[in-house]
Amino acid sequence: MEAHSVLDRPVPAMQPSRQQRSDARCSEIVNKGIAVQDCFSTLCAIEYLKSNNVRADVIERVLLHPDLRRRVPH
Repeated sequence: MEAHSVLDRPVPAMQPSRQQRSDARCSEIVNKGIAVQDCFSTLCAIEYLKSNNVRADVIERVLLHPDLRRRVPH
């Protein structure tokens, strides 16, 4: 039996720095969370997004770093 090193494995293709949204529903949830933040508060938006199973890193990015939000195609 041959020993294989991690270096023997093929290198995976580079992933884009931003992941694509997984589906339209997730996009709608995130957009609604942003609207909740605008109308009520960041805390309300966090709770809304958490209750819809949005990942913590996504919540942080969209609510606390608006400059990092995805661009909406026109």
